[in-house]
Amino acid sequence: MIGFPGTEVPPRVRDALESGALGGLILFKRNIESPAQVHALLSGLRWPDDAPPLFAVDQEGGRVARLGAPVLRLPPMRELGRTESPERLQTFGETLGRQLAALGFTMNFAPVLDVDSNPANPVIGDRSFGDAAADVVRRALPFAAGLDAGGVLPCGKHFPGHGDTDVDSHLALPRLRHERTRLETVELAPFRAAIAAGLPALMSAHVLFDALDPTVPATLSRRVMTELLRGELGFEGVIVSDDLEMKAVADRWGIPDAAVLAIDAGCDVALICSDVDAAFAARDSLAARAASNAAFADRLDQACERFLALRRRRPPRPAPAFTDDLFATENLR
Repeated sequence: MIGFPGTEVPPRVRDALESGALGGLILFKRNIESPAQVHALLSGLRWPDDAPPLFAVDQEGGRVARLGAPVLRLPPMRELGRTESPERLQTFGETLGRQLAALGFTMNFAPVLDVDSNPANPVIGDRSFGDAAADVVRRALPFAAGLDAGGVLPCGKHFPGHGDTDVDSHLALPRLRHERTRLETVELAPFRAAIAAGLPALMSAHVLFDALDPTVPATLSRRVMTELLRGELGFEGVIVSDDLEMKAVADRWGIPDAAVLAIDAGCDVALICSDVDAAFAARDSLAARAASNAAFADRLDQACERFLALRRRRPPRPAPAFTDDLFATENLR
């Protein structure tokens, strides 16, 4: 699943979507001139009937919001969580979900399930719903339910928890040295609750956890993605890697090798957010590894089946025409 530069889908990417060779697209501000332009872009794409793509965006609220007006603009989740009831949070999520679905999106990479437990955290902070696990659960899960009811799949992030780091994984590899008992009560608690609530997808964290696997970040760790998330926590949904171009991973393993390691660890989707050449190189690496390793080919098939099942649940259905009526928010006043 990939991103691309500019406001037009490159021909190579468009062709890959039409043939079913890509799982989906993620859009960023660089791809967006207006909601009307996004509607036209996504409405103009084609794909095989049996392999609908996933069209995703990071529309959390606050400083992480790719789309502007007339799409519902939310304050940071920290502020929203402090001022609104769970019922209102679900209403906000449903309104936003309805608007995103009308544009053609099928997933919002939200809610953040990280606990805001470190004031020095440079990347999470006010993106979190609270500084206690119970508050995150009480606030994030209704918002996720609202997104789903509105028509887009929610994806909780960043497993197993990015809230207490003091390093931005876009720039370097963070490390958490907490004991497992602390991880259970803080970092893992919102994810346990999200799994129990049936959240359909989770995104991994490029963070090294000494108590879980001190050798590689969670995204690339079988101990974390398969043994912990699948085995101990019982998650049956789709696992999406965080962007494999982030320096926490790319600087050490390179994008093509990181894609192989992420899938082998248990991720179902390798997310590469801007470099189209690197994305296709990663796809070639996955294919080459599958051709030479039967066990990896089986793992790749399993990932593909799980991801396809999710995409078939929510194929893109943009509104037939773009009108201001798609963005009415009277119910929020």
